[in-house]
Amino acid sequence: MDNWGIRQAALTPVESAEFARALHTSPGPLPGSGTAPFPVVVHRPGASLAERRESLREVYRAIVARLGEPTLYGGSAYGPRVRWRDGRRTVLLSGDQQRVGLSVHDTATLECEEHRVFAWGGTGRDDAPYDTGFLPYVWQLDRGGPGERPVEAPPARGAASLDHFGSSLELLLAAWIEQLPVQVGTDWASFCLTSAADRGRQLVVSFSVEDGLHAAIDDRDAPRDELRTRTMRDRGWQSHDRGWWQTEYPVPDRPETAALARLVITELRARGTGAPEELRARDVSCKDNGDMRLPGLGIRH
Repeated sequence: MDNWGIRQAALTPVESAEFARALHTSPGPLPGSGTAPFPVVVHRPGASLAERRESLREVYRAIVARLGEPTLYGGSAYGPRVRWRDGRRTVLLSGDQQRVGLSVHDTATLECEEHRVFAWGGTGRDDAPYDTGFLPYVWQLDRGGPGERPVEAPPARGAASLDHFGSSLELLLAAWIEQLPVQVGTDWASFCLTSAADRGRQLVVSFSVEDGLHAAIDDRDAPRDELRTRTMRDRGWQSHDRGWWQTEYPVPDRPETAALARLVITELRARGTGAPEELRARDVSCKDNGDMRLPGLGIRH
């Protein structure tokens, strides 16, 4: 989580864009490198996910108009984590459920610290499972924008149990529905879960502004009778189409991310998966444009 200073007042979108430009282009020593983020958005107490998303949108657009598209899109479990990066400096737009701010960092120093957090997972103990809420980012997207990409990805620790994986999935989906519409507009994001306990089966999870939150599972090898229909509906599936069971939430918020995560875990257990080590996330994509990583899931991909 970001170490915020005592500043409370946010900048206007125009001021935010100009401040971002100064951080990005100032010659010599990095101005304010490593200090607390300067607020560009301050959310009202108790702001909803949708309110936080909309309050950042105008500021984000102004910054992108001034700096260009980010080197790396992304976000933590609780706020954006967008960076304009080269080998020397990183301008970071980051935040949480209270505020979003701009800061500048020495790239090597920032990424070394992030790698340490990924290595121990926010718990402070090597023998404890990682805490998704403490990870620097739970998703990251590289679309070949301006700047330089990191040479290596951070180390990753696996989920400790299916329940742990379910909690991580819920946080990832909540991050997606708040952060993706601001950063990539109407572009969809999705991945396909497969399990060694049920080889060949695909369980697809996706989100887009136009379609909402969606999950589908291939059930074409099962009998199509009343008992099967009742079983699948009891697990939480809503509809059946050409052998695939589906559930969708057109306007999702936190209750819907929790419901979909429960559905996924229920389905995996029902089909024999007992541990996250059996799982793999395949076909991870954001509109087939760029390289998306999901370190917050805690499974291979």
